[in-house]
Amino acid sequence: MGAGHAHLLLMTRADELRRAGIEARLLAPPGFDYSGLATGVLSGAVSPLANRLDVARIAGSAGVAFRAGEAARILAPDRCVETGEGEILDYDILSLNIGSRIRDPLSLAQAADVYPAKPLSSLARLRVRLETLCAEGWARAPALVVAGTGPGGFEIAAVLEALSRRLWGRSNVTLVGPDPEAGFVSARARDRLLAGLDRRGLVRRRGRVCATSPGSCRLEAGEELACDALVLATGLVGPELLLSSGLPLDPDGRMIVSTGLVSMGDEQIFGVGDCAVIEGHERPPLGVFGVRAAPFLLAALQARAGGPPARPYLPQSRYLSILDLGDGSGLALYGSHARRGRAALWLKRRLDEGFLNRMRRLES
Repeated sequence: MGAGHAHLLLMTRADELRRAGIEARLLAPPGFDYSGLATGVLSGAVSPLANRLDVARIAGSAGVAFRAGEAARILAPDRCVETGEGEILDYDILSLNIGSRIRDPLSLAQAADVYPAKPLSSLARLRVRLETLCAEGWARAPALVVAGTGPGGFEIAAVLEALSRRLWGRSNVTLVGPDPEAGFVSARARDRLLAGLDRRGLVRRRGRVCATSPGSCRLEAGEELACDALVLATGLVGPELLLSSGLPLDPDGRMIVSTGLVSMGDEQIFGVGDCAVIEGHERPPLGVFGVRAAPFLLAALQARAGGPPARPYLPQSRYLSILDLGDGSGLALYGSHARRGRAALWLKRRLDEGFLNRMRRLES
């Protein structure tokens, strides 16, 4: 279930699954929006379709039976899943790579002009919305509020500032969250990052958005902010589907798995990527972990089919993450180290395009 990074990479090695005696079937939406280029699409630096993969064609080229759709329920005791159309699909082994959703306890995403950072198509819709406003002669730069001050919130706010400046020659972007001082980087890198964003006119506010109405949003402290569009970058939690699965979950609703990538509550269910967290090795929901987990998942499935024992997957404690700052530069983060500049963005594009090109060879 799901066409995240790990399952897509598994498609490139589908022959090995067949040789192990495994009949692979994929239940997933027909398209996959790759997260690495999402902010590049939002800023206008890359084509709107640059991060889109045709999952149906990839599965077909790999010889994997594909069913377009998503699961509505996991019926683990009966070893089956129910699709959104009511179809029952049986399984012997179930592997979940179904991503995550934005934390939204106040259901703000239900309101007009609110764009959650996931699904990623939401950011593409926001770009189209802003470009349409500009084409229709909207005179001023729209007031854009980004809720969430983690790395994703800073990245989205930076690229929205760049997009607004490209369209209107100026920007009106406010970043709101509990840590507007970018506590996710070292002090030296933080000072350089914030100084650059401040020079570009990005406004940072401490607080939480609790309500929205046409043209404004309200913070918990009662302050009203002008807001023509609100982006929710308030952190990621597990898919809603897991809440009714009966599987052990962490406080963020992510499936708890062992280092063998197996659910702690059902040995027939595997989990990788954003939807899962390895007990004792908790990591943020980043694509790098799905990519690194793919060969371990393959080995674990082969072992379940009678192959040699698989090595455990121990996610690295230090990992590379690069933020697109929208102005032609990037911020590379690795452990406590940070480096900002055009070279960082060049590396990010090279890594992202490398993954996409690898998958697109299966699309042809």
